[in-house]
Amino acid sequence: MSVAETVDAKKVRFAEAEALKLVRQADEIWVAKGKNVRRLNLKKEPVDDDELLKLILGPSGNLRAPAMRCGRRMFIGFEPAEFAKFMRE
Repeated sequence: MSVAETVDAKKVRFAEAEALKLVRQADEIWVAKGKNVRRLNLKKEPVDDDELLKLILGPSGNLRAPAMRCGRRMFIGFEPAEFAKFMRE
């Protein structure tokens, strides 16, 4: 897999509107917070914007980092075992 675009989270911030726009482009998201990972199929499990923002924004109010999009799938946050699983699927 090759990387099409890299964005430095220290230089480019994705606040509420930008983060929602980016995440809404995905059909499936995986959100890691500590050792907990929540996997959502946004096509089958509609999530309202408020709930989605609670999942994807960090304490700074910006999209949590790291965040990676592969096609129509997205992984937000980091948990090594689940990240490896995401990359294999």
